[in-house]
Amino acid sequence: MKKILIINGNPHKESFCYGLAAAYEKGAKNAGAEVKRINLADLKFDPILHEGYHIIQPLEPDLLTAQEAIKWSDHLVFVFPVWWMAPPALMKGFFDRIFLPGFAFKYHQGYPFLEKLLKGRSARLIVTMDSHPLLNLLLYRTNGYKALAKGALGFCGIRPVKKTVFGLVKYLSETKRKKIILRVEKLGEKMA
Repeated sequence: MKKILIINGNPHKESFCYGLAAAYEKGAKNAGAEVKRINLADLKFDPILHEGYHIIQPLEPDLLTAQEAIKWSDHLVFVFPVWWMAPPALMKGFFDRIFLPGFAFKYHQGYPFLEKLLKGRSARLIVTMDSHPLLNLLLYRTNGYKALAKGALGFCGIRPVKKTVFGLVKYLSETKRKKIILRVEKLGEKMA
């Protein structure tokens, strides 16, 4: 049975992202997957890495639980909006705090390459934005989710990382939103 962890990075609890996360979860459960979901807005943690990586601050209980869920999973699904060409600050803070040396990667003395500790997992990014995805690609080279896919997840060994991007969300009719919800539910059924 495939183990899927859905991480919703939108801090607004009545956002379209919450509907997308629920749709993926419904589809995956209907297909027989075991599913856990984390809504970052529900976690209690300080998103600031105050000392950088020089002194690692103790993880709050919610972050320790999130790390255990990541270790448990086969497939990670991140649902988030792009704001200012990047995921919300809450999501960035989540990555800063838990994708730590010893959990996500490990350096070895005298060896130039790091050990990727989260190998064996795949991921899907479900991204929303108010701009057109083509405009985002041409003007900004999709930096917001490329940094997450290649920089954070790829750095730790999570591969492949696939993405599904929905643009012009602010302008979508209710009918189009429902079609997108169904499309994401089908993604969940495929567990991809």
